[in-house]
Order: sequence, then C-alpha cells, then structure tokens
Amino acid sequence: MMFKKTLAVTLISLFSSQLSAQADAVVNYNENKLADELIQEMVEKHNFSQADLEPLFVSAIKKQNVLDAISRPAEKRLTWKEYRKIFLTKTRIANGVTFWEENKATLEKAEAEFGVPSEIIVAIIGVETLYGKRKGTFRVIDALSTLAFDYPPRSQFFRRELVEFLLLAREQKQDPLALTGSYAGAMGYGQFIPSSYRAYAIDYDKDGFADIWNNTEDAIGSVANYFKRHNWKTGEQVVVRSRVQKNYDEGIVNKSLKPSMNVGELEALGFKSVKPLKAANAPASAIRLEGEWGAEYWLGLHNFYVITRYNHSRLYAMAVWQLSQEILEAKKAS
Repeated sequence: MMFKKTLAVTLISLFSSQLSAQADAVVNYNENKLADELIQEMVEKHNFSQADLEPLFVSAIKKQNVLDAISRPAEKRLTWKEYRKIFLTKTRIANGVTFWEENKATLEKAEAEFGVPSEIIVAIIGVETLYGKRKGTFRVIDALSTLAFDYPPRSQFFRRELVEFLLLAREQKQDPLALTGSYAGAMGYGQFIPSSYRAYAIDYDKDGFADIWNNTEDAIGSVANYFKRHNWKTGEQVVVRSRVQKNYDEGIVNKSLKPSMNVGELEALGFKSVKPLKAANAPASAIRLEGEWGAEYWLGLHNFYVITRYNHSRLYAMAVWQLSQEILEAKKAS
C-alpha cells in the first residue's frame, strides 16, 4: 500500500514538474526592462497610452523558433544550387503565370506608372509568399519583441521595427495582436517589414486603405513603388553571365552588393560578359555562385543591386531574376 502511495505521489510530482516547466517555457515581456523602456518612449515621443501598451507586452511571447530561424537564414547557409531549387520550380512558375493573368490590368498599370516590369513584380511576390499563399504564421508582436529584446546581434534594428509596427498598427487601425507575418516581422503579399510598409506601401486601388495584407492591387502597386523609390532603371539590364580569364582577379568577386566598378574595369581584370552590354561604363559587380555544374560567374548591374535592396542577398536577387524570366517565357508560351 505504501508503494502505491509513493508511486502516486511520484507521478503527481512529475506531472506537476512538467506543467511547471511548460509554464516556465512561456516567457512574456511583462515587467521586462527593455519593454518598459520602449513603452515609455512610445508614450513620450509618440503619444501612446501606457495603459494600452502594457497589455500588448503581457501578451507578447518570446519565441525560440524565431531565434532559431534568424540564426540560420537560407541565404547564408545554402549554395546557389540548393537555393535555386526552392524557388525555380514548375509549380511556382505556373502559379506565377496564373497570378499574372488574374492581375493583368493592375500589373500593366503599375509597369506603365513605375517602370518596373510585370515579371519582376510577380517574381517578388512569388518568391516572398508564393503569390499570397504563405504570408507567415508568426504573430508580428511576438516576432519583433523576441528579436528586439532577446536577439543582441540585431536588437537595435528590430527595436526600431517594433516601434514602426506599433505606429503602423495605430495608423492602419489594426489590432497589433492579430497581425501575422514572417519570423522577422515581415507582412503581406510582398513581406514588407513595418518601416517599409510605412514608407513604401500605397493605396493603389484608391479605397482609402493601403492594404498589402489582403489586397493584390495594393500589393502590386506597393512592390512597384518600392523598386521605383530604390531607383530601378527602366529598360536596363539586370545581370549577365560572364566568362573569366585564367588570371582573373579573385579579390573582386562577391566583394560588395553595390557595384563599385564598371564593366570595362571588370573586363580588364578578367571578367567578360557573354552578352553585349549597352555601355562599357555601366556600374557592375563581379559575382560567383556555386551552381549545379560548378562555379557560375555573373556581372550584376545596377538593377540587380536594386533587387538586393529588397533582401540583401545575391542568391535572393538571382532567384527573383531567374524566376521572372521563367514566368515571362511560360506566359508567352501559354
């Protein structure tokens, strides 16, 4: 009888310990020093109510999966060969053609107004959210609070984004606890972080609300506006394949996302474009990627750099460019 009692007590104790551990695993930002400082800033600088803000950070939860995801982004851990397979798929290309056909009038309008090709706009939305099918399931308040208060490498950046998010939610009359997005707090069809949303999202259908969460017209117009504002040059090339001489200068490869030399200078150092370029003095960067058949060499031009303003990665920009061309060809053939 004593054995049964002891066993029962042990089981109850273990169960209680498990519940306690689960409770401890849920960490919110109530009475968190950094959260309190942010609340005071929002009250003093932006006229928020402390009584309105405090419940948000009681509800905001630290997410370990957010910290795990940001520590191993695909752009840093994958080769081009691996990265390309994610985005250059038959399904994504076919869905891109469908999205283009469904939004043809808006895309044509945006291309004419902003000078950004329809295929680039479609490819951005395709890479970011599979044309709106995968917008992210993290609560933005959780993601940004976790990164602002518990991710020291970029805490200042995400703290600023958290401020922008609270301002955005107030401006858009949205519930901050209801909005969802990526692990980095990016939202909507085009995955705009809060500062980009406030700076570049537009009310393209003129209904009084810039809605890139659910409105494809606003999403298309906003992506086009983003590229225009980052100085996309209409009609100019984006990236071209290059051949390298045996004695090419390896020191200039993948040196900077922003072109720091011109085509002529790169050619003198062993890089020669496969296709003719419009101007020998066009700014360019030397790129090497690890592809399916080994090293690939490219010249990234100004518009390639503009794509990296959306996501600071050569792999990302190349995926957008190649997907855009595949969608364009598939649309022509349909």
